[in-house]
Parts: sequence; structure tokens; C-alpha cells
Amino acid sequence: MQNTGTDTTAAAGSATPVPTHCPYCALQCGMNLTPVRGGTVEVSERADFPVNRGALCGKGRTAPEVLAPGARLTSPLVRSGDGALVPAGWDEALDRIAGNLERTRARYGADALGVFGGGGLTNEKAYALGKFARVVLGTSQIDYNGRFCMSSAAAAGTRAFGLDRGLPFPLQDIPKTGCVILVGSNPAETMPPSLRYFTELRENGGTLIVVDPRRTKTAEQADLHLAPRPGTDLALALGMLHLVVAEDRVDEAYVEERTSGWEEARAAAMAHWPEYVERITGVPVPELREAVRLFCAPEAAMVLTARGPEQQAKGTDTVGAWINLCLATGRAGRPRSGYGCLTGQGNGQGGREHGQKADQLPGYRKLTDPAARRHVAEVWGVDPDTLPGPGRSAYELLDALGTDVRSLLVMGSNPVVSAPRAAHVEGRLRSLDFLAVCDVVLSETAELADVVLPVTQWAEETGTTTSLEGRVLLRRRAITPPEGVRGDLEVLHALAGRLGAEKGFPVEPEEVFEELRRASAGGPADYSGIDYRRLAEENGVFWPCPAPAHDAAPPHPGTGSADDAPVPHPGTPRLFLDRFATDDGRARFVPVTHRPSAEEPDEEYPVLLTTGRVVAQYQSGAQTRRVAELNAAAPGPFVELHPRLAARLGAAEGDPLAVVSRRGRAVAPARITTGIRPDTVFMPFHWPGEGRANTLTNPALDPTSRMPEFKVCAVRVEPVR
Repeated sequence: MQNTGTDTTAAAGSATPVPTHCPYCALQCGMNLTPVRGGTVEVSERADFPVNRGALCGKGRTAPEVLAPGARLTSPLVRSGDGALVPAGWDEALDRIAGNLERTRARYGADALGVFGGGGLTNEKAYALGKFARVVLGTSQIDYNGRFCMSSAAAAGTRAFGLDRGLPFPLQDIPKTGCVILVGSNPAETMPPSLRYFTELRENGGTLIVVDPRRTKTAEQADLHLAPRPGTDLALALGMLHLVVAEDRVDEAYVEERTSGWEEARAAAMAHWPEYVERITGVPVPELREAVRLFCAPEAAMVLTARGPEQQAKGTDTVGAWINLCLATGRAGRPRSGYGCLTGQGNGQGGREHGQKADQLPGYRKLTDPAARRHVAEVWGVDPDTLPGPGRSAYELLDALGTDVRSLLVMGSNPVVSAPRAAHVEGRLRSLDFLAVCDVVLSETAELADVVLPVTQWAEETGTTTSLEGRVLLRRRAITPPEGVRGDLEVLHALAGRLGAEKGFPVEPEEVFEELRRASAGGPADYSGIDYRRLAEENGVFWPCPAPAHDAAPPHPGTGSADDAPVPHPGTPRLFLDRFATDDGRARFVPVTHRPSAEEPDEEYPVLLTTGRVVAQYQSGAQTRRVAELNAAAPGPFVELHPRLAARLGAAEGDPLAVVSRRGRAVAPARITTGIRPDTVFMPFHWPGEGRANTLTNPALDPTSRMPEFKVCAVRVEPVR
């Protein structure tokens, strides 16, 4: 393999900045890392990366603090006889994991072994983890926390377009369109450097519509803010499509030429007349009409969804309704137009493409497709009949712990805080025969483990991620990890060897990526034309990017010139401009209809709870809660509620409130604001303990995506006297 110059370990002793990317959200902002004394790095601006153009949020700026001694793990830990986690050597820890996995398999069968991955793992790690589960363990029981993030959008996109990629166009197209509808997204807090695109949109004369039950910092900048009742986004989209039809705004030529299924979808939408939708959503009819006018007036427009409409038990249909709106108005597969999903986790896109999802093989291939199984099995050197079938989705896997699944390996996830019905999930984790966790820090999930392995993170390792744009990126190693810390690829290599697989699990990321290229070749997410050199030279490459065809060989070996070399594929920044990824090239309308949330308010639980993030914390907070600056900005959970609800409760700002659902109770101080609906309360989900929001959330699953209904459940709110 050629030396691409991507292993920058030598830079640890110099002041040479190493260009890389942020470890947090799916923007994957460019940054420079300069090694400094103490084994950590200093972050500086990297203006050459087009996504953030040098801008960083507080999380990105302070990311090196998690590398500091005391914040991160530096030794394996094993559960001692008295129940404490104590330091141990690597051989002892790895032997204990392998031995327990082998004993579980021998006693209960391969599917008694579970693997739970993460949307922050690099492509190489996600690929190797899926291969390890299916080839070494022989288990079908593997899924990852990305199932909690964007799986409904992925299912809806695949159903409509034949392919799921978060954004089918680059972020740079957003300021050039005429109108953007942001549904359930608050980029001002979840990915602040992206807010400039929406600011530039408005500066260019475009309009921004925000759909959110809260008046967030993003909604404050909108031309129109629609505040529907949580769980009613589906009805809202159908009401807008009804008005598009009624006001003769359908792009009939586009519908005829590029779509199928319109009549059925049209009939479903026409059952959702504006006044009916107003009763369901609380959004006044004049605002509905204004939203339709703003969306249809310009030549180009976009709809972008995030967790709001997706994290529902009807999330796939909800996203599908917004896609139908785009198709009916000719706003998909055209320049500066389309539907897109604002993926959340750092490698949420790549993490679901290469095999750590219960139903997928590398290259976004279906595990149930015989041709896909044959292709991947050939790359792996195994019989395709030995590959297990699809396993349980993330929550279903967690719910089966201690009964059907007896031993679990967790890599890069913290379900004790992040899973719905979290107290139940914590109990399931405690009931396991054996739990092993690989993480950078001692997360709340790691605290329950029998073995904890300290692994490298972004500045200490090289690997690739895939951003929300579908841009494959190279993260570069800037420093040598502390003594006692190993990479996840080393862990899988060592465990595979102990379990009888001497080959097939290299520890060098570039070697793993080369195999991933072959495994993805010809699949929907084709990376075969991408290599580390191109990623370093081109600031990333958009997939699909197939390897160039070798149509003609030189007449004699060694006589060909450079001109004979096949031309590399440029990558695909914009999808669907010529055809959609369906068999006939047409996008599919899918008829959908509104239905209530899985849990509606009643006399006992009269208020709706919705959850989300704050700007200074990230996901389960396992890393960001270890950063002093971020904790000072967001020190703990809170309950956001409207003054009218606060008055009924007799609650003042800062008073402790108990929020109670059918699954448990959480306590946090009141934060009173007119920026939320009176029938709704909001809690951020970054904290464990008594303020854990996911103690309350509902694990009701979308029938297609298996996404839990994080975004809406019935609660009552009580003062804590």
C-alpha cells in the first residue's frame, strides 16, 4: 500500500498543525490540531474546509479537554470480586471478554451475543464491528444508536427516492435556493456553524420557515414560525399538500415525467383540509396558507427535517409527507431544490452504510439480498450461507438483554442516558450475564460493565467519516495516545484472534478502508473510487464514487502512458438530477394519513413532553459533561414550560419540578418562557440521574424504521415541595 502521508504521529513532537475534523456532529467541521505539551492538542481555525470555513462552536473548540488526564480512561478496568471496577492489564481484560463471549455462545447459541455500536465510530470501525459480529461471533444481534437518530428519514428517503443520503446536495446550495422549510430542527444550537447558510439564504432574498413547537434560537430568525402541537407534523405536511392542490400549485409536468403514485397520495392529502389540520396541530389556517405561498413562490425550494418529525412512532410516514410536498411542487432532483435530512451524529451517515445496522451490509446493501450477501461474503472470504440474517433493532435489542441476549459488547454508545425508557434499559443492562464497553471515558453505561476498555478518540487515530452531505472525509491522527490506550480496531483484532479468527481484522485504518472499498463496490453507497490520498487532496469526496472502469488495457504490459489510466470518478455532490435511484428512475409518492401519537394526553397525564439538545452539550453528554467551559454554560437539566402552565402549578423560575410519565419520574428546575406552547414542556436529554429526560420517553416504535418515539409522550408536571 502506498504511503499517503496520513499517519501524522511524527507531528506529536513538532508544532506542525494537522488538518482534521471535529469529533462531534455531522457537520464534521474542519479544524487544525497542533500538538502541545501534556499529550494533548490545541485547536485552531481551518479556513480551507468549505463547510464551516473556519468557524467552530464551543464543543469543537474545547474538544481537546476530553484528552486530558483525569477526563479520559487510560487503563482497562475489570469487575473485581467485591464488585468494584479495578485497573487491569490488556491481556487479562481481553481474555475475560473473549472467554465470556465464548461461554455464552456455547451455552445459549450465537444469537445470545449482542453488539451495540455508535454513530460516532469511524467508517473503518463501523465496518469492522459489523464484520466481527457476523463473521467471528456469528450473531444477528447487532445494531447501533444511529437507529435513534435519523432512521425514519433514511426509510422514507429510500422508499421515495430509492436511496438514502442525508443531504442529496451540498450545504452550499442552501443560500442559493428561494425558500427552506426547517422541520423540527434547531441548528442554532445543534450545529451552530451551519446557521450561516440560513442567514445567507435570507440575505440573498430567500425565506426561512421553521416548524417547531418551541420558539428556538433558530425559529427567532425565521420569516415564518409554525408551532404545531408535538406529534402532529404529519398532519401539518398533509394540510400544506392539500392547499397546494386546492390552489392549483402542483407542478403537473414534473409529476407526470418524474414520479409515480401521485393519485393515491393526492387523495390521502385531500382528506386533510385546512380547518381539520388547524384543529389537530394548533397552527392557524392563515399561517398554513402563508407557508404554502412562501414555499411555492420561488423557482427553487427545500424541505429539511431533523429529529422533530423523525423521532416519532409515525416518523417514516411523517417524513414521507414532507417528501410528497416536495414532489408535488417539483422540488426534488432539480438544482437548488430537494428534500434533505440534517443528520445528527458525527458519522451518523457512514455509520449506517457499512454494516453495524441490524439489516445492512457494507455499501448500504440489504442483508436479505442474496446478491449482496454473495458479494460481501466473497470479500470477507466466507460462505454467504454462514452470514446471519437481520437482527433486532436498537431498542428491541436493548429490551432483550438478560433474556434472549445474555452478553453484550458496546462500542461508542451510552444507552443508559440516550435510550428511551432509560430506567428499564438500565435494568436490562444490569441483568446481563456479561457486559463489555469500549469507550474514551467512563460513561454511565461503562460504569455497569464487567470489563471496560480505554480506546482512542479523534485526535489520536486516523480514519474516515461521512458528513451529513454524504462527503467522505479523512480525520488524521495528530498525537500518540497515552500509554495503556488502544484503538477499537486493535480491540477487534485481538478479540477475533482469541475467538479463532487469526486473519481478516487488520489494525491499520487505511488497510480496513481498502477492504471497505471492495465490499461497498457496486452498492448504493459505493466508496470504491475513494482512497485516503484523494480524501487528503480533495477535502473529501461525495459518494457514490465508483472505481473507474478499466475498459481498455495497454497493448503490451508496461507500454501504456499516463493518458491510458482510467479517469477517477469525481464523486456525486448532487443526487437525482437525471433520475432517481429506483428501478424506473421515478420518485415514488407514498400515500400517508395522519394518526395520533402512540401516547396522547389524558386526565392523568395532561401535558406533552418533547426532548432535545442545548448548544453546550452533545448527545448523552458523556464527553461534553467533562469540559468545564461547557458545564458552566449548561450545568444541568431543566424543565422548560409556558408561564400559563407555571401559574397553574404555582411554580416560579428555578423551582424544582417533577415530570412524571408512565415510565418514571424526572426532577429538574423550572425554566419559564413564552417560547413554548402552553400544552407542552421541554427537557434536554444530556444528563443522567434524577434529571434524566429519557427516563420518561416512550419506546413505541415506528413500524418501518423501528425508531422510538422520543419526541412526544404524555406527562404530568408537579411542584416538588
